[in-house]
Amino acid sequence: MTAVEFAIVIPVLLVLVIGMLEFAFVMRDYLSVGSATRTGVRVASTGAGAGPGTCPGLPIVCVPASVPALAQNAADAIQQAGSAMPQDYVDYIMVYEANANGYPAGTANDTTRLTMPSQTECASIGDCVTFRWAKSIDRYVYVSGTWDSSTIYACAPQSPSDPGPDSVGVYMHATHPYLSRLFGATLTITNRAIMQFEPLAQKVCNGNGPASGGHP
Repeated sequence: MTAVEFAIVIPVLLVLVIGMLEFAFVMRDYLSVGSATRTGVRVASTGAGAGPGTCPGLPIVCVPASVPALAQNAADAIQQAGSAMPQDYVDYIMVYEANANGYPAGTANDTTRLTMPSQTECASIGDCVTFRWAKSIDRYVYVSGTWDSSTIYACAPQSPSDPGPDSVGVYMHATHPYLSRLFGATLTITNRAIMQFEPLAQKVCNGNGPASGGHP
C-alpha cells in the first residue's frame, strides 16, 4: 500500500518542484528584461544632443549617421550593466521616438499607434532602430532602421502650449527556453520603458548653439 501511495505522490511532487524551478527562471528573465529596458532608456534620455552615430571600430560595430548616437549608447549601457539572464536570450532591442502612448511614432508622427512594430516595420516607419546581440564581440550591434538625430526635439517648454521634449522608448524582445519542456519549448518575454529627453541647454534651443540635436 505504501509503495502504491509513493508511486502516486512522487510524480506530483516532481512536477511541483520542476514547476517552481521553471517559475524561478522565468521570473529571473522577466526582471532582467525589465531592468535592461529601464537602464537603456535612462541613458538614451540624456543623449538628445549626442548627434549622429559614428563608426569608431570594426564595421560590425559601425553605427551610420542615419542613427542617433544615443541609440548605440543605450544598447551599450544595457550590455555593460550585465544581466542574470544570458544575453543570447535577447532577440533584439529597439530604440525609438515614442508617441504619447509609449509606442514608436515613426517619421509620420503617428500618435495613435498602440502596438510594437516588428523588426521589419521598425526599419520602415522611421525614427526606430534595432540592435541584436553579437556574441562574438560581446556587444549589441546595429541591425536596421533610421532616425535623424537633428529632428529630436529636446527643449524645455517655451510656452504654455509647448509639450516640451520628445520621448524616447527602449523595447526588448527575448526568448526564454524552458529547461524541462513540461510547459512548452519557449516563452516570449518583452518589456518597454519610456522617458522624456532631458532638456538641452538653452543656447542650443534658441538657435545660438550647435545644431547637434534638438530643434533650434
